[in-house]
Amino acid sequence: MVETVLAVGIIASIFVGFNIGGSSTGITWGPSVGAGIVKKTTAAAVMTVFVFLGGMTVGQNVMATLSDDIITIPLTLEAGVAVLFFIGLGILVANIFGVPVPTSMTTVGAIAGLGLASGTLNYATIAEIISWWIVTPIIGFWIGGIIGRYIYPEVNRRVTIEKSDGPLLVFDRDGGFPTPALGPNTTWSELGTTFIVIVIGCYMAFSAGASNIPNAAAPLVGEAGLEVTTAVIIATLAIGFGGFTIARRTMDSVGGELSDIPLLAALFVMVTASTITTALSYIGIPISLVMATVMTIVGIGWGRATRPITFREAVTRDSEVEDRDIELGVIVAEEEEGEDARPIGEPEPSQVLQGADLFNPRAVIKYVSMWVIGPSMSTILAYGFFIAVPGVV
Repeated sequence: MVETVLAVGIIASIFVGFNIGGSSTGITWGPSVGAGIVKKTTAAAVMTVFVFLGGMTVGQNVMATLSDDIITIPLTLEAGVAVLFFIGLGILVANIFGVPVPTSMTTVGAIAGLGLASGTLNYATIAEIISWWIVTPIIGFWIGGIIGRYIYPEVNRRVTIEKSDGPLLVFDRDGGFPTPALGPNTTWSELGTTFIVIVIGCYMAFSAGASNIPNAAAPLVGEAGLEVTTAVIIATLAIGFGGFTIARRTMDSVGGELSDIPLLAALFVMVTASTITTALSYIGIPISLVMATVMTIVGIGWGRATRPITFREAVTRDSEVEDRDIELGVIVAEEEEGEDARPIGEPEPSQVLQGADLFNPRAVIKYVSMWVIGPSMSTILAYGFFIAVPGVV
């Protein structure tokens, strides 16, 4: 009987990991794939390696929180399988609505529902986690705002990320041993920027592993029956499988957010979101990489758009400056080559102010709604289930 339940749990873990791989790989590598810098197969392979590294290192702190700290009793095998079911259900609902799934928040909600039903919820831990869920979007927005107002325009003027025709590197076989050399159209600048893009992608993959591997692995660890390493390997393989299959479409259609902005802006978003997520994972806070990503995008757009007015005017929106509109789409505009970025408080060139919208406000509302609906739904459903079937706890 135990072996059967464990097998069901592993299948559920694979399902959760598979869907995580589909969404996380697209968010992590979509901009680079779209720019022609990385091939989809390469992206999926590198994603799998760094997801495993993130899960085996920083991710174990999150796993400890999910397994031991949210409730005051060990998570049994049967309860772990039920939790995985509610995580999978949360992923399904998010996919139906077409938004990135807040997997970490859904996982916490399911375990919290178990704790409420059994009277074993650790309220101090839940309060700390929820407080970080409130603070993280604010942090992402303001870091993005600072980047958009003061950093991005200058970097955008100086840095150009382009992909030339032909291979990036070739192998010179004239000697006894093949040696790498620049491709026929490759410049040292292109090689350097490509290397940076790949490193940032690896960093974001590591961050995705740190935050997402525990969601698929933690419910089966410890009392549930699996060793940590075994559970991480299963979750990694499932995420990798998702990266090689359904993520191929996601990497094409990730254009809902990141591909609507230049690759350089996307790299700023990736570094910021990954750093926030990795830092919180290090202290054991289950956090959604999507949350930091979306709010950093919004922040960069706001910061870039408010350059024509002062910071005080942007924050207070004084009536004296109401006629100076804030255009959300200015991040998509390129600075004129060789021309300094306009100082803060001066109007931007007309081509900047006519950029396409950076984000759809309705879409942002939909994402934020899922951050509330996802964990709330998994909490309520898990609570009802464990109340109805108390013997599972």
